[in-house]
Amino acid sequence: MTIQRGFTLIEMAIVLVIVTILIGGLAMPLSAQIQARRIAETRQTLQEAREALLGYAMTHHVTAGTNHYLPCPDTTGDGHEDRVGTGCAGQSGLLPWVDLGIAPQDAWGNRLHYAVITQFADSGSGFSASSTLVPPDPIVICSTHTCDKLNPDVAGKVVFVLVSHGPNGWGANNINGTTLAAPTGLDEVENLNGNLIYISRSPTKPDAASGEFDDLTSWVALDYLIPRVCPTGSDCSP
Repeated sequence: MTIQRGFTLIEMAIVLVIVTILIGGLAMPLSAQIQARRIAETRQTLQEAREALLGYAMTHHVTAGTNHYLPCPDTTGDGHEDRVGTGCAGQSGLLPWVDLGIAPQDAWGNRLHYAVITQFADSGSGFSASSTLVPPDPIVICSTHTCDKLNPDVAGKVVFVLVSHGPNGWGANNINGTTLAAPTGLDEVENLNGNLIYISRSPTKPDAASGEFDDLTSWVALDYLIPRVCPTGSDCSP
């Protein structure tokens, strides 16, 4: 007579433990891959937004003049720049994605932050190849919130900057119009307070001495803006 033997409860428990370990081992790398892909997608979105801003400046002239100007930030969340007369309603806000015709959010579903030196976004005066930065002070990029604004360690004389608030999204406006919880890391706070100092550095976790940071940034300095928008021989170059 043939005796059929099944799995015992102990054997089944051992199999389940092994399967759980294997799934857990696969899930962590998969999660890391998804996050890396989202970061790469957001960097591409920032690059496209940067080029769209330059393209806007190339195609927008002051009235009856040859000077060019950049868009103002979106301060109301509708995707359009907000102007008061020829100037901007605010120096920082959201990227006016509707006016630029680009992606409205980063890979985590949050809007991009945009700040610009209003001198270069004034549709009444604009800028030309001979323009220089005048007060208010230019935007600077630093590696820490404690940096000296007069001696930034990443980039100075920045005309505009773009910020994705990264995987954690702290302080960002999401696509539903909700503002997420404020960041606790002082470097992430710096990217929200509108004081013209922005932080760009490697990410760190909440338990790091420097605090949590996962923002992604992109910017254009004056020395890059002028040759792109006003190259020699163009309408805004003498």
